[in-house]
Amino acid sequence: MTRPQATATQMVEDNRVIVTRFDFEPGAETGWHRHAHDYVITAVTDCQMLLEEPGGEIRDVLVPAGTAYRREEGIEHNVINGGDVPMSFVEVELK
Repeated sequence: MTRPQATATQMVEDNRVIVTRFDFEPGAETGWHRHAHDYVITAVTDCQMLLEEPGGEIRDVLVPAGTAYRREEGIEHNVINGGDVPMSFVEVELK
């Protein structure tokens, strides 16, 4: 199944962080990727994420607007907008 791609807009990159905003239409995805840095996600909108993970696991996760979570480097997944409205979040990678 071919999905539309999320739009990634780099906002800041310096010697300490990379800040990127991700915007997803319904059904859009990031594509499979592995995080090279620890990171923090802050939801701009309610984010109904469908997470495809190694081994075929799929998780449905709601990240409410204005909330944040952090993960460590090495996480591998594909993030999909599993909702029926656009979603956006800002990711801050810690170098």
